[in-house]
Amino acid sequence: MRTLLVGCGNMGRALLDGWLAARVLAPAEVTVLDPLATPPEGVAIVREPPAARFDLVVLAIKPQQFGELAPDLAPLADGALVLSILAGTSCAQLAAGLPGARVARIMANLAAAFGQSPVALFASPGILSEPDRVLLDRLGGALGELQWLTNEEQFHAFIALGGSGPGFVYRLLEAFAKGGAELGIEPGASAAMALAMVRGAGELAARSGADFGELAARVASPGGTTRAGLDELERDGAADRLVAATLRAARDRSAEMARSG
Repeated sequence: MRTLLVGCGNMGRALLDGWLAARVLAPAEVTVLDPLATPPEGVAIVREPPAARFDLVVLAIKPQQFGELAPDLAPLADGALVLSILAGTSCAQLAAGLPGARVARIMANLAAAFGQSPVALFASPGILSEPDRVLLDRLGGALGELQWLTNEEQFHAFIALGGSGPGFVYRLLEAFAKGGAELGIEPGASAAMALAMVRGAGELAARSGADFGELAARVASPGGTTRAGLDELERDGAADRLVAATLRAARDRSAEMARSG
């Protein structure tokens, strides 16, 4: 399958690494269009749009670059499946710039590089063929936990949780590490302990399949240390309110960027 990856920055490279690792794509099938990129071994790189046509075109550029590049990309995307990670750029906008292409949108985060990202896919009704959907299921599934969205507006909420969420988790990890250090744990050891704790808790949650609230209740014995900490975390709904406000801010910013873009 002749594949063109347009842009190979952090997110583009994460997608490519995930697909190559899962053997959904082979290096010899992929051409990267990016003047600054250093692609994986076996992947071709070009500095200008090639005089060729492709089966799959993946757009991993900045949204503001699309208008400038679309006239050059349209001929080589004619008849192709185009998969875009451009935040705030709708399927209708993409189709207008690439009129001969079948367009879909994908969102993931950098954990796609090793198949551990939440993944969202969307295409306007009636655009994709059945082989297109099968291919997108393979591409999305190789990157992590795949969900097809039924409404393009849902991308804003997905971006808030699945896309921006790692940044929020890193900040919470930092808070755990600082808190442990304030209790007397050596700072480096506290950071390592916080990371191991979150990694282990996530793995246990994934393996158990239980509701998160149920898991918290299981480890919070009445009168015990976990219960004491949870009582503080849950006082006046503090944890739920903070997370909800954080996600709303990210969602609203995504929607604002889409309107202004």
